[in-house]
Amino acid sequence: MNNKFFKDKTSHSAHNDEANKYVVNEQIRSDKVIVINAAGENLGEMPRRQAISLAEESELDLVQMGEKEGLPVTKIMNFGKFLYSKKKQLNDAKKHQKVVQLKEIKMRPNIGDQDYKTKLNQSEQFFKEGKKVKFTLQFRGREISMMEDLGKKFFARILQDLTEKNLGSLVEEKESRGGSLWTKIFFIKEK
Repeated sequence: MNNKFFKDKTSHSAHNDEANKYVVNEQIRSDKVIVINAAGENLGEMPRRQAISLAEESELDLVQMGEKEGLPVTKIMNFGKFLYSKKKQLNDAKKHQKVVQLKEIKMRPNIGDQDYKTKLNQSEQFFKEGKKVKFTLQFRGREISMMEDLGKKFFARILQDLTEKNLGSLVEEKESRGGSLWTKIFFIKEK
């Protein structure tokens, strides 16, 4: 019976996280259960002990899958194979997931032209790599009182310079202001 693996090795975490989500065989506490056999046929309501015996005869496990009308709905299956296919589905989903990285570029409103060009070139490279770029404008001292005016002009300059580089359709995703910082996140919209 496949259940042995899960009884003997519960301290190991190989299948533990996923296995702990399910109640299997003797762990099922209800006296009566609704049983679905390995072929997917509903065998109806029966005593838990009888359902476990059916599973043991097939050398399979009785796994609680849910609840209906106060009774556990159980399925006779190979629990090890079931967990393996679940794990494989999760891994496949992760493979097809697109992870977008966020890169931050910090500048001051009175940045020198050469430094500004370097930062802009850096952001261009990030955009070409498919990353989002967070521009953070840092204000100090008297600059904070002129933050609104300086910030608008500076971000307009960034937007214009990036647009001239023909990277694609530049989209502003998020803007936030807090204290002496003003940030905007941009990304290139794919066609």
